[in-house]
Amino acid sequence: MSTAKTVVKPTAKTTQRSVALLRGINVGGKHSVPMTELAALFTKCGCSEVATYIQSGNVVFCTSKKLDAATIAARIEMNFGFPVPVILRTADEMQAVIRRNPFPKADPDKERLHVSFLVSAPTAAQIASLDPNRSPGDTFKVLGREIYLLLPNGAGNSKLTNAYFDSKLKTTSTARNWRTVLKLLEMARV
Repeated sequence: MSTAKTVVKPTAKTTQRSVALLRGINVGGKHSVPMTELAALFTKCGCSEVATYIQSGNVVFCTSKKLDAATIAARIEMNFGFPVPVILRTADEMQAVIRRNPFPKADPDKERLHVSFLVSAPTAAQIASLDPNRSPGDTFKVLGREIYLLLPNGAGNSKLTNAYFDSKLKTTSTARNWRTVLKLLEMARV
């Protein structure tokens, strides 16, 4: 009697739910991007079930093809006339971000918990170059392609900025508060 196993390979039609995090749009009246136009751009890139969250550049979408951040960034620049860094995470990666939170007892409102998403994971030497005392009262922890930040005095008062991390870690980052991270995962899991 034969006991052959059937292996089902994913097809090109398999869809992946993902989150795009855009940096620096609709902030202080600069780099204005209407969310309806941004959603339409993702649809033109072959995405479905496109939804945006608040005005700061968060897009949840499904796609059955490989879509990279550089392609999205190029289309945004072509359509809106300015460069926008784009960082992508799958729904599973967003779940892992929440699961790996090194500050699980932190009150997101009081300690102002944030996550800075990085394009690429820094090396151990780059992480070691970060100054833990750069912004007194603030705490951070680098885990893979994320930096978890406790900013009790607020992000606007912290010296732990995107520019600082980008220069030290030789990558591109964009930060979101913990509520936004949770909401994006909720939207990606629908």
